[in-house]
Amino acid sequence: MSARTAVTAAVTTRRTFRTAAATAVVAAVAGTVLMPLSAYAAPATGGAPALRIELGAPVPSGPLTRGGATESFDLTVTNPGEKAAPFHPWLLGNLGSPIALKKTDVVFKVDEVNAPDTASFIGQQDRGWQGVFYPAGKDLSAGFEVPAGGKLKWKVTVGLGKGYPVNSNAFELRARTLAKELAPGGDASIEFKAAPAKGPAAKLSTHFEDNGTCDGAKDASLCKQLNLWYRHEGVAFSSDLVTRLTVKFPGDVKNPDTQVRVMVGGKWTDVHPDRNGDFMLPNMPKDFDGVSADTFALQVKLGPKTQVTRPSLVTLQAGVALDEKKVEYISTTATDFKLAPAKQATTKPEQPKAAKPAGSTTTTTQVSQTTSSSAVSPVTAPAGGTPQASGSLAHTGSDSNTGLYAGLAAVLVALGGAAAWLGARRRGGAARA
Repeated sequence: MSARTAVTAAVTTRRTFRTAAATAVVAAVAGTVLMPLSAYAAPATGGAPALRIELGAPVPSGPLTRGGATESFDLTVTNPGEKAAPFHPWLLGNLGSPIALKKTDVVFKVDEVNAPDTASFIGQQDRGWQGVFYPAGKDLSAGFEVPAGGKLKWKVTVGLGKGYPVNSNAFELRARTLAKELAPGGDASIEFKAAPAKGPAAKLSTHFEDNGTCDGAKDASLCKQLNLWYRHEGVAFSSDLVTRLTVKFPGDVKNPDTQVRVMVGGKWTDVHPDRNGDFMLPNMPKDFDGVSADTFALQVKLGPKTQVTRPSLVTLQAGVALDEKKVEYISTTATDFKLAPAKQATTKPEQPKAAKPAGSTTTTTQVSQTTSSSAVSPVTAPAGGTPQASGSLAHTGSDSNTGLYAGLAAVLVALGGAAAWLGARRRGGAARA
């Protein structure tokens, strides 16, 4: 087995770039610090935002190559308004791929043409690529000031790093601002073609294979064993493969208590569910250790706390992504099979022996206890005496002290009834006196 031995946990939800009105990136030094946009809100100038951004054609034209030559284009901001307006430029990068960009995946530089001296840096949020520039020698909150009826211009240079994802053939830049400074439709975008990586593009296919029952058990519905196959074509992926397993039950099952194990290093290893109830498998190496196919052996069953009461048809889905922080699947597969709760053993607790009169016989009553809940008998108050608590509560599996707490609750209810009965007698006696 060539799979990694570490079990990873991810956040399952798809993450995207924050909008300009929600967040901003601030550079304290050459690195980056993420800060709320409200900390850098532009001063009010009155009236609706009027700025517009225009992007020129890249020079030289043609697709970008990984680790190759860069291309440049003009970025111009115009202010048709009657008052000077602040400008906090923000470029968002998108590669049209299910993997997030790292800072080193894109070359970025900004030079002033008809604008104040400019500094720039690369930021990252939720592992999304962002390019920001601002007046040299100042912090980002200062921004630029575009004169009324005027414009500012910069030359922006971009390129692809050697590690740019191999499964992407494009790179898009969208020009916006860190604050609401643009007129409606005032943003702009530009798309660069990315030359294919050497060799055919990377492709992945997956499928489940039925592997019978767990450990030779007779009933497959009690524990299902499967193989999850990965088949890879083309060049190696740029990161290891992240796999999320989702088990879907029919109807409204609040707590299926699904349990999953994966074979790692010749041993079955428990995979614990995340907050969504999904299971993250160990990372699959991006190049499958040099082979074209690899597999995970899996076991799926129901745990002791499940609310599934009968054999049910369930769906097991596997989604494979290239980034655990930006989950967009590059391959999915699913299979259906039946799962049933484990059969509970019937116990016969020994009954206490009571004294019997001479000549009588003793009959032993056998009580069957299971993991299903039993009803609690109501507490009644016999006429003319102290109320007596009666009833039983079978253990539900939620806590080892459930029966004790239920017994205490019944006693408290009985004591409450007794207190009410005694109080009524005292009030009646006082009335007669």
